[in-house]
Order: sequence, then structure tokens, then C-alpha cells
Amino acid sequence: MRSMRGIVALAAINGVVFFTGSPAAAHPHVFVDATAEIRFDAEQRVVEIQNAWKFDPAFSAYATQGLDTDGDGNFSEAELKPLAQENVESLRDFGFFSYFTIGSDLVALLPPKKYWLEYQDERLTLFFVLPLEKPAAIVAPAMLEIFDREYFVEFGFPEQKGLVLTGAATCVARHHPPESIDPATMAILGSLPQEQRELPSDLVQAVSALANYFAITCR
Repeated sequence: MRSMRGIVALAAINGVVFFTGSPAAAHPHVFVDATAEIRFDAEQRVVEIQNAWKFDPAFSAYATQGLDTDGDGNFSEAELKPLAQENVESLRDFGFFSYFTIGSDLVALLPPKKYWLEYQDERLTLFFVLPLEKPAAIVAPAMLEIFDREYFVEFGFPEQKGLVLTGAATCVARHHPPESIDPATMAILGSLPQEQRELPSDLVQAVSALANYFAITCR
């Protein structure tokens, strides 16, 4: 298992730390530099959301062990395809950490048919496209949130162009970066054992402040 959660479980069993420099592994365990793109059709309806997640070097190094089957020092599309499929199948159980709402309605997203991995500068990037179950017009303020509510994976977005709206003539997006939480809560998160993948219930609300989300409005 090379999925984000499976690697940490394996690391804990083997007594090896892959994501941090010390044995006292804290939440989060995997770090992702992310961007997203919301695509509109000619009728100004949202039809799909593309994500690009660039994983931290430690995760990338472990996840690609043994995948260079031809020994050329690179990872071809064919060599990375099984890993891409494994990650996408694993992420399906967590809704791809993607929540898209229009007004108070959560929009249904379908599993991706288009997905692939690329490897550059010692980092893996997972690309995947989430189609909407049916095209949706933004008739009320909308929000795209990409966040692991168990805080197992931490997502970061660039200040500029973290979210791109393609084909939207009258829509704009505003990034709301994570808030800070108090040092005591961070210390508790830091003390959680590496094999613990779910947060205690009293921490779930606290870490919600660490979510990235984009507010989208159309006129």
C-alpha cells in the first residue's frame, strides 16, 4: 500500500519515520502544495474541478521506491500509472478531501476518470479531474474547500492563482487561508502517535480553522 495513509501505517509498523525528522511524529504526516481549477461550460455552469497536488519530498521518495523498473533513473507515465490508480482509489474513501458548495447545498462530485502522476525535482504531483454529477450554475455564493478534516494531510496553496476559474465570464474567487490555532492545541497534535490516523473528537473542531477554502461569486 503506497497511498498517503497506507505509507504512514507501514512506517509505524516498521519503526521508520518518513515524513518527519523525529520519531515523535505529529499530525500532519503528509504535506501537499496544491492548486485547483474550476471549469465552466458555455452556459456558465461548473462542470469539473481539476486538482494538482505536489507531495513533499519524503513522501515522494518513499512512494516511488521500486517503481523505476527500467533503471533509467526516471519515472515514466507507465511506471507511475499503478501508483496513481492506488492513490485515487484510496482518496475516494475520503471524498478526495474536496467539498464544493453552492449556497448551503453540497454539490455531488464523481470519481475521476482522468488522473495521472508526474515526477519532477524529486517530487510527485498527482493530477485528477473531478466531474460534477451534473453541471451547476453558481446562483448563490459558492465555496471550494480542500482539506483533510482529520489533519492527516496538510494542504497549502500559493497566494496567487491557487484557484483558477476557466470559462467563467463573470465570476471571481477569493482565497481564505488557514487561521492559526493556539499553541496548546498544536502541542496536542504534535504528541499524537504516528499510527493514529483519526483525530479525537475534541480536536476535530479545533483543526477546522486550518482549512483552506475559496469563496466564489458570480454576477
